Amino acid sequence: MSSAGRRRGAGPGGRRRMETLHDGFGGCHAKEGAVSAEIGFSRMQRLVGGLCLASLAVVGLCAGPAEVRAQTPKLDVGISLTWWGHVPIMLAVEKGYFKEQGLDVTVQSIGSSADRIRAVTAGSVAWSNLGRLAVISEMSRGNESFYYFANIDDSPGNEGCWARPGFASFKDLKGRKVAANSSAEITLSGLLQAEGMKITDVDFVNLPGGEMAAAIGKGDVDAACVWEPLFAAVKAAAPGGALLGTDKDTENFKKFGTMESPDILIISRKLVDEQPAVATKLVTAIFKGVEYTNAQPEDTANTVAHYFRKSPEIVLAAMKTFHYFGKENWKEHMRLHSGQMQYLAEWLHANGKIPTVPDTRKWEATGFVPE
Repeated sequence: MSSAGRRRGAGPGGRRRMETLHDGFGGCHAKEGAVSAEIGFSRMQRLVGGLCLASLAVVGLCAGPAEVRAQTPKLDVGISLTWWGHVPIMLAVEKGYFKEQGLDVTVQSIGSSADRIRAVTAGSVAWSNLGRLAVISEMSRGNESFYYFANIDDSPGNEGCWARPGFASFKDLKGRKVAANSSAEITLSGLLQAEGMKITDVDFVNLPGGEMAAAIGKGDVDAACVWEPLFAAVKAAAPGGALLGTDKDTENFKKFGTMESPDILIISRKLVDEQPAVATKLVTAIFKGVEYTNAQPEDTANTVAHYFRKSPEIVLAAMKTFHYFGKENWKEHMRLHSGQMQYLAEWLHANGKIPTVPDTRKWEATGFVPE
């Protein structure tokens, strides 16, 4: 909490009072303003006023209950309510781990990664967990409103390519329509590379993930690449088809052991630069959520199922296909993901997806992450 203040002269015969002002992340500073001479002060009010002028630490005397609540840092998180990678964050909210750290965190449902990073940039939310394609795209455009600091979820093997009956390999799909988008396009590219092919060897169709099952079912495309749970729908729409491969069959996985575009946690740069201790408290609560998720998966599934509008059994089954990462070995884990961030940035530029290749480490900040 900042105690910086500035003084303004009161009008003739006027008295001074202290006002507590708050920034977007719960910080506050003091300001004095003129109070009409007609407003009388009792002896106790003068005493309280003096104490406030002497120290903003006497919060209970300086502010009413609403103002005290307002001084709790408001650090909302923007995440989707359909991705299992956000489970530890939801769990931390539900178990009150952020409140234990003196933080006010509410989940804001924001579907796409691109919209989430825009929300952080605009200050609508303080942090987010999102696909790193959107993060690197903003880096390439010079957006310096955020840092990345951790990876808490990954699910290699949950993204893959499926072909209709009659197509057993990518060689069979040369010149045929293959649908993908976002990270699944990178998986497609990696799988083609493993076969000595390029994406130009197929008739690439950029199709939203939610439309792929219908497209392959109708024969509008001959193969589709997407992530779970949409991948299961694609396979069901083309029974008897062939699995062409998953992200575990790509060079990226062999090099880094990750998905093609795993999630990354980002946080407001302003918050970290101005209130690093608050950022540390935030990470402490996140890591506690990860620890509980790994230790008590059944209770975790019961606790967060309402976010997904699914049964706890379905949530638990999905969680078992994910890996959740917290405080344990986080430095080594983060070094791996830092390297993957730069590798992905170079791939995106080489394939015409971003205008420049950013030095992704300039956006990395881990000094506030607790040891």
